[in-house]
Amino acid sequence: MSTNHLEPTDRTRITRLPKRGDYDLATIHAILDEALVCTVAFAVDGQPFQIPTGFCRIGDKLYIHGSVGSHYMRQLAEQKLTACIGVTWLDGIVLARSAFHHSVNYRSVILFGQPTRVTADAEMYEALEVFTNKMCPGRWDDVRKPTPGEWKATMLLSFPITEASAKLRTGGPKDDEEDYDLNVWAGVLPLKLTASALIPDDRLKAGVPVPSYLR
Repeated sequence: MSTNHLEPTDRTRITRLPKRGDYDLATIHAILDEALVCTVAFAVDGQPFQIPTGFCRIGDKLYIHGSVGSHYMRQLAEQKLTACIGVTWLDGIVLARSAFHHSVNYRSVILFGQPTRVTADAEMYEALEVFTNKMCPGRWDDVRKPTPGEWKATMLLSFPITEASAKLRTGGPKDDEEDYDLNVWAGVLPLKLTASALIPDDRLKAGVPVPSYLR
């Protein structure tokens, strides 16, 4: 593995449409940093499980957090289960002239790794600060910080970003040559995650202004 490129493994090598595969760390990091939710998949005694959860990345580690009472978090940590973590951004619906050639534009990452339970206070603090600001930039400086009891109730797991690959599709439809003469509209319907109007809490204290990072 170079400092900016991951060597594909049997689990991460893109075999279906390999030209869409990307093992560049900058690409992998960018997709992970933009996505808000990942899916953590693992197996226990032959039974598969798949859990959607929020996450963040710091350097070459991906972090997820939850309650110390979380059954799946404890299983991952105590049994050192290998997890497959997936992230997908849907950027557009590709409308072709034939039903067969419809597709989507997307950016995705698949990562394999075993978790490490984070116990160092500084690493926990940094990860939860980064996670909070990822969900809402600027939020961490605005809110009450966790109490000692809340820290103890939180479990943080890290996964190394050392076995991963990205897969992407961009561009318009690719129709069969004879279909380009059909009177059917073709192109891309772009999709984008956007914020809507704020909904104040019913118990919001009177006179509290909307913070600048939410305007």
